[in-house]
Amino acid sequence: QHRKLLTPAFHYNVLKSYMALMSDSVNVMLDKWEKASMQRKSVEVYQDISLMTLDNIMKCAFSSSTDCQTQSNSDYYIRAVHELSCLISKRIQALPYGDAFYGWSHQGRKFQDACKLAYAHTDKVVKERKLLLSSDKELDNIQKKRHLDFLDILLCTKDVNGVGLSDEDLRAEVDTFMFEGHDTTASGISWLLYCLALHPQYQQRCREEIRGILEDRDTIEWEDLGKMTYTTMCIKESLRLFPPVPVLSRQLSTPITFSDGRSLPAGCQVVLDIFAIHRNQDVWEDPEVYDPLRFSPENSAQRHSHAFLPFSAGYRNCIGQQFAMNEMKVAVALTLLRFELLPNPSRPPVLTSQIVLKSSSGIHLHLKKIR
Repeated sequence: QHRKLLTPAFHYNVLKSYMALMSDSVNVMLDKWEKASMQRKSVEVYQDISLMTLDNIMKCAFSSSTDCQTQSNSDYYIRAVHELSCLISKRIQALPYGDAFYGWSHQGRKFQDACKLAYAHTDKVVKERKLLLSSDKELDNIQKKRHLDFLDILLCTKDVNGVGLSDEDLRAEVDTFMFEGHDTTASGISWLLYCLALHPQYQQRCREEIRGILEDRDTIEWEDLGKMTYTTMCIKESLRLFPPVPVLSRQLSTPITFSDGRSLPAGCQVVLDIFAIHRNQDVWEDPEVYDPLRFSPENSAQRHSHAFLPFSAGYRNCIGQQFAMNEMKVAVALTLLRFELLPNPSRPPVLTSQIVLKSSSGIHLHLKKIR
């Protein structure tokens, strides 16, 4: 039910209005990198990319401009989101114990405090926006806005009976969009830049494609995204090797029997190892090799549709996948126009699987300014 109500928020006309916001957020990050590149030191890009994607989500969800990329501790809500992401990862990986015991632990208290901050912020924003919508005139003004944010759309949407989302549902959907939308995309962009740094021939081909599309422009427009054919292939190949969400969990609604005769009952919780599926030698030839041509139209047509699952599949797939792909294209295009990416062999990434695939040592790249 909620999925149907949320679908209009990810219509291409809505995503199209986010292009300028995405570009602005990326350029703030690139300006920081330009200063860092003058010092001829490698840059740990993951943290900066994470702040950039969080800044962008804040603009798209709340129409809220923040200084989170340039000023530390600039917004309590952003700090709460970061804290919750870390605490949830630790909670899942810790030894199992009841929620009551967790609540009394030091981490449990921190988790509760961060939740209160995040919920208070979302509740405040929802309440203020609903007050604006209380008049028909203001509702008309919002619907005529050039840029509708995520919250506008959720507040305006109604089901066939004219019933919208409750305040609790609104908060849940906005918070989910915030928590799930920034860290996963940050992971995808970071690993993509790392892969391109390791393979300069692919990096240069992407750069040439982007220059050919933009010509003399230094801005990305909606129509440009569909023309980035080779760049999209590189994005998909990095998502195959480094899926931002490496593990998925589903509950079986019906029993299932496998080809070897084993079966699982309905209600069973099933875990899918996406990281392993994407490196399955029965499906992918030389699976550890980075090869964008795997995603050429002719090669893609020969594979099973569920061999590549960076956004899951079926009716519970990632509703925001197009938003994420658009943000990745904007980020890599603007980055390659300004920098040549080089790896730092002395500080290689160390894979660590939390909720999102990250590197415990960070992702360090040398950024060479293109004159």
